[in-house]
Amino acid sequence: MLAVPPPFEPVIRTIAMPADTNPAGDIFGGWLMAQMDLAAGNAATRRARGRCATVAVEGMTFHRPVLVGDEVSLYATIEKVGRTSLRLRVEAWRRPRAESTTEAVTEAVFTFVALDEDRRPRVVPPEEPTAP
Repeated sequence: MLAVPPPFEPVIRTIAMPADTNPAGDIFGGWLMAQMDLAAGNAATRRARGRCATVAVEGMTFHRPVLVGDEVSLYATIEKVGRTSLRLRVEAWRRPRAESTTEAVTEAVFTFVALDEDRRPRVVPPEEPTAP
């Protein structure tokens, strides 16, 4: 299991709300997966400099529950860039509302394809150089 959050800013931070619960009152796994897809999509779109679509999700592992009121931080790391696709690892971490400690709650690998204006696969452009 993941021991510490990544050493960079999360792509998304959100609060788990009562409307995000299943009938038992627990945060719905589908809500968490949707948040992870949003984070991955944001990172993929930025790297591909344009529209991207999710084509696969692998290895969705739930380590711990998310509770109502928790702050959920979502981290996305690009693992691989192919000709038209991107593979990203997404980690979700929770922080109880009144505490400073965090713990990993889930992780998965998302694959996206870059799309053109007709929603057909397009080549992912080369990475832009970073400023010194």
